[in-house]
Amino acid sequence: MKLITAIIKPFKLDEVRAALSELGIQGMTVTEVKGFGRQKGHTELYRGAEYTVDFLPKLRLEMALADDMVERAVESLCASAHTGKIGDGKIFVTPIDQAIRIRTGESGDQAL
Repeated sequence: MKLITAIIKPFKLDEVRAALSELGIQGMTVTEVKGFGRQKGHTELYRGAEYTVDFLPKLRLEMALADDMVERAVESLCASAHTGKIGDGKIFVTPIDQAIRIRTGESGDQAL
């Protein structure tokens, strides 16, 4: 089992969710986050005053998947979240030692 964590631009969520649904991925957790990478924020004009926005709005997607789904999910995430502009995001894949479904007590791949 693996945990896929993806940081994407907020307006790409519907496209990403649809692409992952086509693969049969049924669940994910989405969190609104703020951050920056190489783009290092930007400046905005508000009521005639210019100010710097250091942390940009992003979405953090997390999904636990069986090992055989990871490669396809990562490819789908890359394709659907891609804009070609700086700040498209990152994908992290980390191992999961154990997963347990609280309602039924199932564990391992059956809990996913």
